[in-house]
Amino acid sequence: MKKEYLELYTDYLMSSFSYTTATGLSVMSEGKISHDKITRFLSSEDFTPAGLWRLIKPTVREIQSEAGVIIIDDTIEEKPSTDENEIICWHFDHSQGISVKGVNIVSAMYYSNGYRIPVTFDLVRKTKTVVDEKTKKEKRISEETKNEKYQRMLKACVKNNIKFNYVLNDVWYASSENMMLVKEKLKKDFIMPIKTNRKIALSQKDKLSGKYVTVSTLELKENTQQEIYLEGVSFPLLVIKQVFKNADGSEGVLYLVSSDLTLTYEQITTIYHKRWKVEEYHKTLKQHVNLCKSPTKTVRTQSNHIFASIYSFFKLEYLSLKSGINPTALRTKLYLTANRAAFNQLENLKISIAMKF
Repeated sequence: MKKEYLELYTDYLMSSFSYTTATGLSVMSEGKISHDKITRFLSSEDFTPAGLWRLIKPTVREIQSEAGVIIIDDTIEEKPSTDENEIICWHFDHSQGISVKGVNIVSAMYYSNGYRIPVTFDLVRKTKTVVDEKTKKEKRISEETKNEKYQRMLKACVKNNIKFNYVLNDVWYASSENMMLVKEKLKKDFIMPIKTNRKIALSQKDKLSGKYVTVSTLELKENTQQEIYLEGVSFPLLVIKQVFKNADGSEGVLYLVSSDLTLTYEQITTIYHKRWKVEEYHKTLKQHVNLCKSPTKTVRTQSNHIFASIYSFFKLEYLSLKSGINPTALRTKLYLTANRAAFNQLENLKISIAMKF
């Protein structure tokens, strides 16, 4: 890709407060770059996760530490009015409990020394069409599951020699297979929640004899951890129970398991709290770098715009930390500056007209 065009386009995404178009960028640059050049830039080649890694690698090396964590999660940005294709299609949104039309992005974020850096990502591409057995209607499916993406991304993080000790994710990625990959193959530790119906053994002897109970039956005292054996996992884990109040006043329970047996209850909860950083990343992508505020039409230009939005997040994060201004405040500052410039221009225009008459 042409780096100069990428930098210009991503600066445009960071500073724009409405839909971002090639024509809009051309107008903003006062014709210094034509909209045709931007269109050709977005459609010239596929911008890949490997390309993102080359761009962010120097910063990762600068801020990485053994205390760093890799957080993997996915988000859906709804695009109800855009024509359906392999990336803009129907995805099940677990937060809403329904299928929505949009883009499903899986990201691996590196969090270290206060920096939130997306080190790799992938789009859920539903390239295959099958007939649903229940509805007898055609539907799109992906030939790679999100758990397979999860595993591939973690392998890439290790291959790229990113320093981290823990992998954090939500319950949807808490499969036994993923746990075994992190601990046994990648030689890292993890902290992740498990569903209340997961089967556990209270000792290795119980595990060998197949004596399992559901984790919800476990009587755990407050602020304590207990060693257990999860069905399908060959090594022991620590489990803790968090009880919290939901927004509606109801009581919620979260069971967290850790493959690091040296951790205390407080350490487990403190480390896992860092997972919230990926939620902040998703929010910033949608609100501050124009993730889906683009009229791009083809799979390639849509994918490349998403790549540019993710790189824009990285640039915004870097500017935020270096300036000491959080991303929301930084964007607000840009917005107010633009408003003042428009207001001053209007006042000057009024004065100019008044002087003529």
